[in-house]
Amino acid sequence: MKNSLNKKLKVGIVGGTGYTGVELLRILLNHPMVEICAITSRKESGLDVEELYPNLRNRISLKFSSPDEVDLTICDVVFFATPHGVAMSQAKNLVDSGTKVIDLAADFRLKNKSVFEKWYKIPHECPDILENSEYGLVEINRHRISSANVIGNPGCYPTTVILGLTPLLENNNIFIDLNRIIADCKSGISGAGRKLETSSLFAESSDNFKAYGVLGHRHHPEIVSQLERISGNKVNLIFVPHLVPMIRGMFSTIYTKILPEYSNLDFQKVFEERYKDEFFIDVMPSGSFPETRSVRSSNNIRIAVHRPNNGDDLIILVIQDNLVKGAAGQAVQNMNILFDFPEATGLEQIAVLP
Repeated sequence: MKNSLNKKLKVGIVGGTGYTGVELLRILLNHPMVEICAITSRKESGLDVEELYPNLRNRISLKFSSPDEVDLTICDVVFFATPHGVAMSQAKNLVDSGTKVIDLAADFRLKNKSVFEKWYKIPHECPDILENSEYGLVEINRHRISSANVIGNPGCYPTTVILGLTPLLENNNIFIDLNRIIADCKSGISGAGRKLETSSLFAESSDNFKAYGVLGHRHHPEIVSQLERISGNKVNLIFVPHLVPMIRGMFSTIYTKILPEYSNLDFQKVFEERYKDEFFIDVMPSGSFPETRSVRSSNNIRIAVHRPNNGDDLIILVIQDNLVKGAAGQAVQNMNILFDFPEATGLEQIAVLP
């Protein structure tokens, strides 16, 4: 590892002009152990960062650089807030130079190369790096992340669904029917990215609510692969994502069936016990109804457990900010673990209200 613990990390960001890129900047500028030394963008090369993002005015004195003009191997860690396929093309060179890689796209989320290529329609350029990468969902994979060179930051929907189900199927304790899981998930429009598309225009997305990817969404195999790894069993999941007319926020409602032999179990306590030591996961009191605005701009997840009429249905409600815990905040949480910083460093922002 290049960095010694008494100096600031040199951090690079590839793709600094999207929503996850600016969210990374916002969080890292409040991190006491970070020096941002490079931000790349082909389109905005030469432009002052604060010109594109006025919320960062007087907080950063740096220009966007063309990816071809900057030597990222001087960095201790490089974040890729880019489209799928970019990180894999540069990961080997960075790893060989001793630089850690955290990819916020999907290049290192799916261990199975053929599954990745089926869903993302591009060949994987570095299967050897993929094999040795780690899935960056901290609360289920912390011990593996700490020694990794390449981290695949989880998708936003998978973060909520996996954390919402983990207490019900790990450590050989399968409390629910793994053939009957439904994840009904809603995301703010920022989840679609900053690119110009008709569906993202105000006149199209405001006062509107729609499902998409019902017959197949790229996050489905990611969720299933992790649930099967955790449970050691085959999992059948129906996953339906939606876009709702708000800027940021995510709400996942997960429907499960309790196995008869566990009908007397207190599932509220199961969740409280599993996450009692997790700084960013709040298991709310029984009967609670979480609201997305209560985690806005924070790295927190809130979970509520419901069992209607004390029957065999168990409904898990999970909320997060899709740009923070669902993307940039989680990436910084991974960085903290990689470099042995306290996990919450730079991430203790309280949610913004109203």
